[in-house]
Amino acid sequence: MEEENAIDLLQRYRRDRRVLLDFMLSGSLIKKVVMPPGAVTLDDVDLDQVSVDYVVNCAKKSVTLELSEAIRDYHDHTGLPQMSDTGSVGEFYLVTDPESSGSPPKRAPPPVPISAAPPVAVSTPPPAYPTSPIASSVSRSESFNSTQEKELTVDDIDDFEDDDNAAMVDSLRAKRTLNDASDLAVKLPSFSTGITDDDLRETAYEILLACAGATGGLIVPSKEKKKEKKSSLIRKLGRSKSGSVVSQSQNAPGLVGLLETMRVQLEISESMDIRTKQGLLNALAGKMGKRMDTLLIPLELLCCISRTEFSDKKAFIRWQKRQLKVLEEGLINHPVTGFGESVRKSNELRILLAKIEESEFLPSSAGEIQRAECLRSLREIAIPLAERPARGDLTGEICHWADGYHLNVRLYEKLLLSVFDMLDEGKLTEEVEEILELLKSTWRVLGITETIHHACYAWVLFRQYVITREQGILLHAIEQLNKTPLMEQRGQQERLHLKSLHSKVDGEREMSFLQSFLTPIQRWADKQLGDYHLHFSEGSANMEKIVAVAMITRRLLLEEPETTVQSLPISDRDQIEIYITSSIKNVFSRTLQVVERIDMSHEHPLALLAEELKKLLKKDSVTFMPVLSQRHPQATVVSASLVHKLYGHRLKPFLDGAEHLTEDVISVFPAAESLEQFIMALIISVSQEENAEILLKKLNLYQIETKSGTLVLRWVNSQLGRILGWVERVIQQEHWDPISPQQRHAGSIVEVYRIVEETVDQFFGLKVPMRFTELNSLLRGIDNALQVYGNLVVNDLASKEDLIPPVPVLTRYRKEAGIKAFVKKELFDARVPEPDETKPSEISVLTTPTLCVQLNTLYYAVSHLNKLEDNIWEQWTSKRSQEKLIKKSVDEKSKKDTFDGSRKVINAAMDRICEYTGTKIIFCDLRVPFMDNLYKSSVLGARVDVLIEPLDMELSQLCDIVVEPLRDRIVTSLLQASLDGLLRVILDGGPSRIFFPGDAKLLEEDLEVLKEFFISGGDGLPRGVVENQVARVRHVIKLHGYETRELIEDLRSASGLEMHGGKSKLGADSKTLLRILCHRSDSEASQFLKKQYKMPKSSA
Repeated sequence: MEEENAIDLLQRYRRDRRVLLDFMLSGSLIKKVVMPPGAVTLDDVDLDQVSVDYVVNCAKKSVTLELSEAIRDYHDHTGLPQMSDTGSVGEFYLVTDPESSGSPPKRAPPPVPISAAPPVAVSTPPPAYPTSPIASSVSRSESFNSTQEKELTVDDIDDFEDDDNAAMVDSLRAKRTLNDASDLAVKLPSFSTGITDDDLRETAYEILLACAGATGGLIVPSKEKKKEKKSSLIRKLGRSKSGSVVSQSQNAPGLVGLLETMRVQLEISESMDIRTKQGLLNALAGKMGKRMDTLLIPLELLCCISRTEFSDKKAFIRWQKRQLKVLEEGLINHPVTGFGESVRKSNELRILLAKIEESEFLPSSAGEIQRAECLRSLREIAIPLAERPARGDLTGEICHWADGYHLNVRLYEKLLLSVFDMLDEGKLTEEVEEILELLKSTWRVLGITETIHHACYAWVLFRQYVITREQGILLHAIEQLNKTPLMEQRGQQERLHLKSLHSKVDGEREMSFLQSFLTPIQRWADKQLGDYHLHFSEGSANMEKIVAVAMITRRLLLEEPETTVQSLPISDRDQIEIYITSSIKNVFSRTLQVVERIDMSHEHPLALLAEELKKLLKKDSVTFMPVLSQRHPQATVVSASLVHKLYGHRLKPFLDGAEHLTEDVISVFPAAESLEQFIMALIISVSQEENAEILLKKLNLYQIETKSGTLVLRWVNSQLGRILGWVERVIQQEHWDPISPQQRHAGSIVEVYRIVEETVDQFFGLKVPMRFTELNSLLRGIDNALQVYGNLVVNDLASKEDLIPPVPVLTRYRKEAGIKAFVKKELFDARVPEPDETKPSEISVLTTPTLCVQLNTLYYAVSHLNKLEDNIWEQWTSKRSQEKLIKKSVDEKSKKDTFDGSRKVINAAMDRICEYTGTKIIFCDLRVPFMDNLYKSSVLGARVDVLIEPLDMELSQLCDIVVEPLRDRIVTSLLQASLDGLLRVILDGGPSRIFFPGDAKLLEEDLEVLKEFFISGGDGLPRGVVENQVARVRHVIKLHGYETRELIEDLRSASGLEMHGGKSKLGADSKTLLRILCHRSDSEASQFLKKQYKMPKSSA
């Protein structure tokens, strides 16, 4: 159905096209029609193949129409896009596929006239998207966010005769991406007459010509100039071979050349330029003593330019309508001095302006008469109104028709736009200084002051910077802002004048002149700086300039009375803080959104967020903070503190919910701690030491270490309980067999160290912040576990006293049955208690190999403590150095006594095993040959020689099993036990052992044999160690060599001396002397003991 409608519509269009062409060719619109070869009448011509554009051009130019050329023109342009102007915006119909045709046309086509009786205003709505290069190149004068209205007439074809080579202009224009500047629209109301930007631009040029004419610089160019084949616009825009723009003054030097440049810059056609100049010169004729810039220019042009000077009536109507709108705006809507109570005059003016416009639609004679009469009446009313004194001038000195606010600044803005290079909107034209000097001549007519000029020019430059982002333009804008006078720099009259300039836009409060122009700049700069992370992500060079713009506009606006009333003034420092706060919040929000969209299967969002924020602060400290710190010394502190606060809000719920060391906790805690430490370091780096401490106290610290420490302690305690349970279990299951001939320790200690090392590795593998308290708890737990292990190893050992037989009762030598001796109480206060009847055979005694394996195991435990300790401290130092919080004084002090408790317990256990092993061998394993038979009956009959072989066998067994570092230690214990056994035999050997003074030599020889056995020719114990041990036995043997009388005398003296802490002259104590006398086969000794100590007789 839709296809049928489309076909019907196409057929209707073709039929209408043929009817219209037939009407044009048959009527009087065409001067002469030449038929193509073979055709006699129009019926012989296929009108579908005739170019309508070609026919229209011939009709407009009143030239002969050759239909053969029209047909050729139709076929030549068949492949080109067709344009339609029937809608609100221009439309192109492409005959090619847009996707494969490349980019759209770079330049809009010229407007085509529409056929309607009255001029129709075609409104172009403001763009909904950023301004495109096409729109910018078409309407360079567009500004103030106003609505465009274009009256399209046939005269526009004349005005665009300079565009014959438009493609060349396109090729010369710089390829630049233009940006949207709608946010910079000045806060001024629109005109009630609907006057457009093009109307303002053309009127501004007329004012410029009048002001130039006041100095005699107005020269009307020859009309033959328009007939040159080469477009004058292309010639004006032509570039030299070096690529630079050809200065206009080279062709026409001085003011004339500058005006020609302005004509091109303002896009004024040559025909309009000639008409305006001629009209101004005619208006001044006959007005002796009158300056051209004191004329009421729109009225004079209306009177001096007739309909006949336009090639098309519609063009004249459009031109006249513009002049009437300007008069209404300048004299009625925005006058410098109002009408007061005389509303009648304003109504009369409006009626006259309406009648002048209506006259064009009356019959020619009546219309001319009405127009002339209305112009005469308009002059009578308008001239006195315009020449009224204002702003201190005299009557007639200045014509006040274009200097009413805000019409004047809108006109002046159009003139200021001419300073930009037409070929590159981001550059100023070469003649910018001359143009600005020329524009000063318009200040008198437009009522422009120095402050108004600098503010307008700064706004124009800044808006152009926003469009092009050219840094040079921005620098010029900053220069103009700096040149704008402050309140105290303005004269009294200018201050009063500026105070009177106010305007109000819907949705906005009433604004002064400076507020209208500078507020958009300030808001734009505030918006950019309020998210500088986004808008200046590529670098801070441009940001520094925008900060300067924001600060200058703030300073100027804070002087405005309305500003101080509306809001309290704040310092530059406070404003910078607002920028930082806003931008940090924005970038934090964006970062959070990005992080939340990432796959979180491997890392928690808070951990990723902390890492991203750390990167952000690193970039900030290098890129943005140097700029902001120039106006806020604590900018870095503000930025870092805010990041710390924002992240803290996100982190707090996670901290409150953390109960155990989960994967999320292990992921988030280190990242959060690292971020906080970086923030603190950043604050310290930019602050003095005393200030840094104050600033850090203001931070609400995350307390990661405290929270983490609690969780780590909970974990450590559970692990230590596991270790203790493991220790007890492996001891219970231990059989004390060596692992291998090379590894002669038990496997239980290896298992204990394995679980300890695993726990240590897990502890440092947590990667969460922790204090020394947590480490100390782990160390104390490990130390305790190793102490428990050492104690459990020796827990089953019998005591040394259980292995040694009871000491026999002291008796004197006789062949009678021994009876219990009653010894003087004062001598035997510390005597041995009653012998225990328990025999060694009844005690569970471990074998020598088992004792050796236990000894090796304990040695393994204590020797590996150093390695474990070093490993722990190395990892701890590395961890704390990474966190930059290591406290060496505490750590190093604690390092010295980390496992002192274990070392003491294990070494004590080793000493006990060594002592137990020696005692067991001598008093249990060698009891018969040593304790029972040595020196029995007589010394000569049972010497030490018989002990050497069994002793050597025991010693060999020890050395085969015990590890090398422990051999001297265990052999020394065996030596001590051997000497203890020897002393036991010669002092407490019982009634079966008797000695004579002559036996001392034999005893000395036996002692030497025993000594040399343990020295073993240098392969055994060191001689010095053995000598030290033997010395105590040698002294006792020496006493055996003294005569009985000497011993008795020495015993008597020793009894008295011991009461005062002394010894006898022989150097022996009374107990030793007594025991020697008890074993002396001597009647004198027996009598002494009987008489002195009531000692019973021996049974031997």
